[in-house]
Parts: sequence; C-alpha cells; structure tokens
Amino acid sequence: MTKKIFRSSFILGVLVLLLCAALFFGLQIRQTLDETYLALQQEAIYAEHGLAISGQRYLETLGEINRITWISDDGSVLYDSDFALPIANQLHCSEVSAALKTGEGQGIRKSESSGQETMYYALLCKDGTVLRLSRPMSTVRYALMSVSPIFFVLLLVLMISALLSFRTAQQIVKPINELDLDTLDSSPYPELTPLVHRIREQQETIQEQSNEQERLRREFSANVSHELKTPLTSISGFAELMAKGNVPPDLVTEFSSDIYRESQRMISLVDDIIRLSRLDEGGPELQTELVNLYSLAEDTLDSLQALADRQGIRLELQGESVEICGIWQLLSEALYNLCDNAIKYNKPGGSVIVRVGESEDHAAELSVTDTGIGIPPEHQSRVFERFYRVDKSHSKEVGGTGLGLSIVKHVAQYHDAELSLVSTPGSGTCVTLRFPPQLNP
Repeated sequence: MTKKIFRSSFILGVLVLLLCAALFFGLQIRQTLDETYLALQQEAIYAEHGLAISGQRYLETLGEINRITWISDDGSVLYDSDFALPIANQLHCSEVSAALKTGEGQGIRKSESSGQETMYYALLCKDGTVLRLSRPMSTVRYALMSVSPIFFVLLLVLMISALLSFRTAQQIVKPINELDLDTLDSSPYPELTPLVHRIREQQETIQEQSNEQERLRREFSANVSHELKTPLTSISGFAELMAKGNVPPDLVTEFSSDIYRESQRMISLVDDIIRLSRLDEGGPELQTELVNLYSLAEDTLDSLQALADRQGIRLELQGESVEICGIWQLLSEALYNLCDNAIKYNKPGGSVIVRVGESEDHAAELSVTDTGIGIPPEHQSRVFERFYRVDKSHSKEVGGTGLGLSIVKHVAQYHDAELSLVSTPGSGTCVTLRFPPQLNP
C-alpha cells in the first residue's frame, strides 16, 4: 500500500511539475519572441530616420547584430548588410507584402539566402520603400538558454517531491499498519470508519461461526461415541457370554446373527460418517457430468425393489427425462437415502412415488412422496440434523444410522439445490430437491 501511495503521489507531483515547466517555458518563449520583435521594430524605426537623413551610408554604419535589407516598392533589393547584390525579388515574402499593405509585417520562416530559421520584421518607409530587419532563431534560442539553470531547480524539486511523497505515504499507512485487529475500537481516519465497523462485524461473525462449529463438533463427537457405544456394548456382551460358554448351543446361531447385525450397523454408521466428513470438506474430488434424473431414479428404485417387496411397499416413477450438471454418485446417494427412508417408515401396503420434472422457470425438480407415518410439525425443522431421530425406538427397529437425511442436505447444498419437506402425521411425507436453472444443460 505504501508503494502504491508513493507511486501515485510521486507521479502526480511529476505531472504537476511538468505542466508548470511547460507553462513556464511556453510563456518564456512567447516573451522572448515578443521582446525580439519589439527590438527589431525599434531598430527599424531608428534605421528609417537615419535612412531619410543620410541614405544608404547610414545603413552601412549600423552594427552586425541584425541583418538589414532595404527593398523597393517593386520587391527588388536595394541593399543587404549580409549578402552581396543582386538578390532575388522579395515581393513574395509575407512580411514584405504585409508591410506594403499595412505598414509593417513580421514572421518566422526559413531564409532563402542563409537557409536558417529566421525572425523577420518589415517597416514601410515614408518614401514607399521597405526596411526589413531579421535575426536568426539560433540567437533567440541562445537567449532562452539564459534560463537553463531552471532545469537544475526542476531536478531539485523532483528529488524533494520524491522524498515528500515517500514520507507522506509512510505517514498515511503507519496508523493503518498499527491497527490492532483484536482490539479494534476506532479508526485513525474517519473515511475508514465503515471499514472498521465491517471488520468488527466480520470478526464477530467468524467468532460466532467458530463457536457454533465447536459446539457442533462436540455434539457430533458425543453422538458418534453414543451411536458406536451401543452396538459395541451389544457385541461385547454377546461375545463375552459365548466366550464363557454361557450360551446354549441352540442360541449360538441367534447370538452370532445379533453380533453380525450390530457389526453391520457399525459399518453403516462409519460409512455415513466418512461421507459426511468428505462433504463437509468440500465434497469428493469428482467431476461434474450430465446426470439424467429420470434414469437415476429408475436405477435407485430397481436397487430398492427387493426391500420394498419384503415390506409390501409399491414403488412408482413418474415424470419425464430431465438432465442437470452434477455428480452422479452424490445424487444417487441422496435419492437412495430418501427412498430408503420412505420405504422403512411407510405403512404396510403403502406406496413410494418418485417424480422427476421441470418447473415453469426451467428448474429441475426431484421429489420422493410416501404414504408413511409422517413427521410431527415440531420435528420437521430438525430431521436433517445429524443423528436426529423422531422415533428412536422405531429407528432402532428399521436399522437407521440417523445420518441419511443429513447426507441428503449436504448433497443438496453441494449442488446449490433447494431442499424442502412437507409432511402430515399419519398421511405421509414429501421431500423435494429443486435444482437452480443455471445447472441445467
């Protein structure tokens, strides 16, 4: 920031200095030209008086500072102080023509005789002839060199400007660098007050989020410990009884089945925890692709058909083919969990309907509707929390881990999808995933 302020202020100072120098030298050049013309005019007036009294001899007595040319009214040269006659007719010269018309003329042009850039002043004499005085521009430029020390002054000013710009930049940035973000109460500059307030608000928000994450982490750890402890206790108890020989031979198979069931429950729980952890970290390293939600629903219902048949649940797919950009594996997991819940928490002889379609604003929609036991209103806002169960005894019977709907929520967030739930106790539940239009191909 110091470099940017220094660079900006220094460049501004240089530009101002250059503009001032250009203005100064412009005025100096204009003043020198005006003074030169005035000197030529005064000398021309004196030369005219001398010419009227003494003729050409007077012109010959003048110094060699300026070139003097005496021209007749027809443009022929009568006398020239620098060049021998004859000289070409001068009637075509602008300053001579102007003098013959208006009494005087002036201009800057390249001399035909010397080839140098020259200043001219022509004066119409009383006898109708023209006296023209000229001075090479080189002498005018030499006069301008008298102000050359100004360049050293400009260089000095430039160095001082650089030093002041650097010190100013340091003084501006120093109070900002010394701000203590941990005890941020006020701003060194009124203009930064909104920024200070914004930083303070962000600090408070970050602190709140950190506290909330810490609370969730502890709660999650406690829930995981509790969920793992239950099957581990069962497995340990069954194994201890079998190890001590306290299990009758006819119950060994039953105990082994219980151990297998509890171990499978632990495996499912660990798998779900791993999936959630990966989603919390930003999702798996998978490439998005075009996913046909209708085909995805067909595959999901086919994989759950056996479970539905065992519980007497009818599965039905409705809608049309709709494609979105997404991750097939995550979407398949989310839909599987929704349908699995819809079957497990259904009533005997009930149904599960999966609908795929597109809304009027071209948003893809995927919904799972069941005719199950439903969810009481006071629990509906929390069913997507980790390990949250509406009926813990029923959940234990159907073997849920309490993480299925939480995975669905994370998959929806990963795809920027809107997740909604409508449920009526005793009548069923409908969960809908609505994908934003921009995800559609």
